[in-house]
Amino acid sequence: MTGHEIGLLKEYMQDLVEQARQESAALHVAGYEPGDYTSEEALMDLLAILDDRLESEGVEVGLSEAFRHRMWEICGKSREFVMESVWLEGNLRPSPATKEDTRQVTYKALMKYIEDEFA
Repeated sequence: MTGHEIGLLKEYMQDLVEQARQESAALHVAGYEPGDYTSEEALMDLLAILDDRLESEGVEVGLSEAFRHRMWEICGKSREFVMESVWLEGNLRPSPATKEDTRQVTYKALMKYIEDEFA
């Protein structure tokens, strides 16, 4: 995985974390409590944004179709590691994790997995 791909991946992850923060704020203002959100959903959301961004700007930002397939494979292989990391982190929290928290911890664990596997 190239440094360019890692940089874009981190940017997309940060976009998703920010989106979750904004969604939570909007739900709170409207008087709703967000439901449970899992690391599995966070990984699927990441793959969905990758699909979307590759379709809309893949060539312009230098991402290939192979990158999409690699990320599907990496997310599948890292699933157990990510879920365990999120579970451990969740047990250290004094309050339940929000969607934003779950995405942050999930993507941090995924990046650790990528760094360990591809270093």
